Amino acid sequence: MKKLIVSLKTSNQVINDFKKAFKKAKKGQMKDHFEISFDNRTDFNKFIRNLDILTFIIHHNPRSVYELAKLMEKDVSNLNKTILYYADLGVVKIKKEKGGRETNKPIVEFNKIEFDLAA
Repeated sequence: MKKLIVSLKTSNQVINDFKKAFKKAKKGQMKDHFEISFDNRTDFNKFIRNLDILTFIIHHNPRSVYELAKLMEKDVSNLNKTILYYADLGVVKIKKEKGGRETNKPIVEFNKIEFDLAA
């Protein structure tokens, strides 16, 4: 089970956590989760505001961003921008598929998202 942990931390906390994780990685003590830490409330809120997109991708497994837009009844252009935002964070992977024409298939590999609000 792949788990995503989302937190809101100061820049210093993020740097300290990175140093700890790097030391553990060097020792071969990797964790079984992926963590995203935001250092400002604006980016954190953007992530939260669009969680429904991640849920739709997980549950409906759309073949393309266009199909996802139809399922969600959203504008393709705006939805694509949000998916690219999530892809930049590493939460969504975009797989290029060919079947007549090339499509971008959004994939979420996490089946659990946790929020660490005490950070």
